[in-house]
Amino acid sequence: MYMEGNNGNGKGNEHFQQVEYFISPSRGQRVFLEVVADVIEFISEDEASKYTVVVGTDSEQANGSAEFVSVVVVHRVGKHGRYFWKRMRGIKAFDRHDRILKEASFSLDLAQRVIGELRAQLQEHLYDFEIHLDIGQNGPTKNMIQEIVGMITGSGFTARIKPDSYAANKVADRHVNGNGSGISKKKPVLA
Repeated sequence: MYMEGNNGNGKGNEHFQQVEYFISPSRGQRVFLEVVADVIEFISEDEASKYTVVVGTDSEQANGSAEFVSVVVVHRVGKHGRYFWKRMRGIKAFDRHDRILKEASFSLDLAQRVIGELRAQLQEHLYDFEIHLDIGQNGPTKNMIQEIVGMITGSGFTARIKPDSYAANKVADRHVNGNGSGISKKKPVLA
């Protein structure tokens, strides 16, 4: 991702690269390609198992802006999994609808990047790929289901909503609602 900035010499419009970092509870700070490599390594450790790779995002609104946490989860079905998360702060969200659209958009963007890397490197391995949404039949988001799920499925992905969307409503939620350091008092869902 390239952003415009000032490199300190008084001249604006300089380009610099902003590095995207994820946190792995077991491996610490990771850049995007290290996350993909870790997912591939995890799948390669037990090639006979079935896997689900999941992306999800949750957010919390405060003072006119929102904090978003996106996660990549690799689940060895019936066993355990690993996850990686990143936080995005200070993003303008006008209302709940706008915030939920941004959650879905961030998840869709991340999913497209992850699947692009996995397809190139895991051609012979079978895995399911899903996007988990923090919306459900109960509560204030029920009127958004058709729109948001349509956005995801129209892009070629499988969408899951509550109560089946654990990546968004459990894994990402524990970090967006943590104490700011990403460390929550809630027990981890996946290790």
